[in-house]
Amino acid sequence: MNDRDRIKLDRLCKTFDRNFRLTRMYAEYLERYPEVITKEMIDTLTEGGEITATEALVALLSEIFALDFEKAEDRVMIRDYLTPSVRLLDRKKYENNPYYKSIRLSDIKDGNWEIRIEKYAPYRGVICGDMKIFEDMRELPPLGFFTEEFSFPAILEGGNEWMTLTPVDLDTCEEAIQAAHGRVVTFGLGLGYYAYMVSEKEEVESVTVVELSPDVIRLFENHILPQMPNRHKIKIVNADAFEYAERVMPNEAFDLAFVDTWRDASDGAPMYKKMKALEHLSPKTNFLYWIENFLISRVRAENFARIIGEIDDGDFEPKDFTQIIERIIKI
Repeated sequence: MNDRDRIKLDRLCKTFDRNFRLTRMYAEYLERYPEVITKEMIDTLTEGGEITATEALVALLSEIFALDFEKAEDRVMIRDYLTPSVRLLDRKKYENNPYYKSIRLSDIKDGNWEIRIEKYAPYRGVICGDMKIFEDMRELPPLGFFTEEFSFPAILEGGNEWMTLTPVDLDTCEEAIQAAHGRVVTFGLGLGYYAYMVSEKEEVESVTVVELSPDVIRLFENHILPQMPNRHKIKIVNADAFEYAERVMPNEAFDLAFVDTWRDASDGAPMYKKMKALEHLSPKTNFLYWIENFLISRVRAENFARIIGEIDDGDFEPKDFTQIIERIIKI
C-alpha cells in the first residue's frame, strides 16, 4: 500500500476502536446498571431550563463512562458517538401499536412457559432500534429512554426470560412489515408480532411461520393466535429454519422472507451468514433480517480483526486500501 492508503487504514483502525469502545460501554451499562439514571436526576439537571433532558442524559452517561471532555479522544466519543446515539422515546407511540392495543397478554402460564408483563422504570436505558452504520464505518447503536414507566410483554421459560416484545422489537420489524406482500414466510415465532402485523395487510395473501420449539407454538396457538382477526392467513410449521430454507422453501415461491431466529448479534451473526448462504436457493424471494445492521457490524468487526492479525503476522499484504474494505464488508 502507498502512504495515503496507510493513513486511511490508520483512520479505519481508530474508527473500529471507537465503535468497540462505545459498544462495550453500552453493553456493560445495560447489563449491570441500566436504571442508575433516575427521573429525579434528570429533573434536577433540567430544572433551570438551561439544558434539555437529552443533554442531561448525555452529561450523566459521560460521567458514568468516565469520559472527560477536556481529553481529545473522549471529546470525540461524546460529540460523535454518545450524543447522536441518545434519544428520548415516546411511550404513546408504542402503546398505540396495533399489536399492543389488540392482543391482551395477561399473566399466562402454560407448563414450563409463562407470559407476563414487565416494566421499564423511567429513564432506564434501552436499545431502541437497529445499528446505524455510516459510510466511514462509524457505528451508532441507538440508546433510548422513556420519561415514564413503560410496560411490555415477555416470554419466560423456567423463570428465565426467553424473549420480549419491546420498542426495539417493534422498530426493527418495521421495514420488513412495510415490505410484506403476497406470500410471506418468517423464521421465528416469538409472541407472533410480525405474523400479526403482516396478516393485517390486504396485500399479504398468507404468512407461514417456521418455529423450532413445539412449546412456543403451543403457547402461541392456545393464547395469542385466537385473538388475531386474520388468523386464517397464518400457518405454523414446526421445523428447523435452515432445513426448511434449504429443502422446502425453494418449492414454495414466497415473495418475502423475514428471518428472526436470534436473541442478539452475538448469537445471530453465525446464523445470519448461514441463511445468507441459502438465499440463492430461492432467487425470487426478498430476504430481510431482524437487526441486520447489528449483524453486519458483528461480521465486519470479526473480519477486521482477522485482517489486521493477518497483516501483523505477514500473512496478508494488501495491495491497496480498497482490497481491505472489500474483505471487511464480505458476508
